[in-house]
Amino acid sequence: MGYEIRWRPKALDELRKFPKHISQRIINKIDAAKENPEHFLEKLIDDPGYKVRAGDYRVIVDILEEERVIAVRIVGHRKNIYKRYL
Repeated sequence: MGYEIRWRPKALDELRKFPKHISQRIINKIDAAKENPEHFLEKLIDDPGYKVRAGDYRVIVDILEEERVIAVRIVGHRKNIYKRYL
């Protein structure tokens, strides 16, 4: 059984600002991660979260093991997501 995906409102707002093909690519990557998170997620340094790479875009997520949930915190371009969020 895979993980459930929960999008935070801020992450959804950011996702809606991207062109449709970029948004779809990000959604597809997150959907793939719910079946095998170890393959798609990389642990962040100095942060309890993980990142998912989708081309030039990054998705910062938390894994809630007890609930089997991947909580999407924020979505953004790789050049500014870490400055803006971390």
